[in-house]
Amino acid sequence: MASSSHCFFVFSMALLLQFLVAPAASALPLNSTQYIDKLCQMSSIDDKPFCWQTLTGFRWAKYAGSSVTLAEVVISGLLVSHVQKTMRFALLTAQKEPSLKAQFGTFHDTYRTMGYSLGKAFQELRVSPRTANHDVMTCTDQITQVMNLIGKNQDVSSKTLIDMTMQMKKLLPLGVTATQAIGG
Repeated sequence: MASSSHCFFVFSMALLLQFLVAPAASALPLNSTQYIDKLCQMSSIDDKPFCWQTLTGFRWAKYAGSSVTLAEVVISGLLVSHVQKTMRFALLTAQKEPSLKAQFGTFHDTYRTMGYSLGKAFQELRVSPRTANHDVMTCTDQITQVMNLIGKNQDVSSKTLIDMTMQMKKLLPLGVTATQAIGG
């Protein structure tokens, strides 16, 4: 289980590195936000202030030179990053707390499935935006699965995982809408 998480992490970081280098060579103004504006104004974004604050607060999103690049940044920089953080938390909790081992192992696996879907979406953005959109949207099912499995657990770790899952639930529409903006 840990080795697949490590492989996914390495793969994700390799993808993210291309965005870390790209802005330096970009001729865009430092605070270009035209693609952020367009995305956050789309009708499928319910929480427009959250969209704006999140994307303008993520410096790589400001460098997006196209809607495709913004979608790549949203998926790899925001969604995949949050999935990785949540996977690490679930894995560490499963290792530290024997009474939660099975349940948090399941949560880790569910988030790994989300990471896989997002990795596929990232790869498909330029060739098949609709398929990418579908792959991002499937993460909604995994979020629901985690929330249903965690139930009304009151322990600190479960509450933390609920908070992390709720944050993913807020971030996911940004990825869905970003793929829709490029024809998904």
